Amino acid sequence: MKYFNYILIVVGAIVAMYAKVGSDQNQFILIGGIVVLMIGVYRISKSIPSKRDEEINDENMAQ
Repeated sequence: MKYFNYILIVVGAIVAMYAKVGSDQNQFILIGGIVVLMIGVYRISKSIPSKRDEEINDENMAQ
């Protein structure tokens, strides 16, 4: 499942760049590519623990 997030990011970036290259830019393809890219980034960022959570855990262990 981890690789799926990276695939979403790569596909979204490629689609967004493809839509940007053309002389007659298709706004819907560009928006779709950006949306797929952002979904991938969001899914990866969900799995990264918060620094604040680590600080709270460290304080609880010290007590």
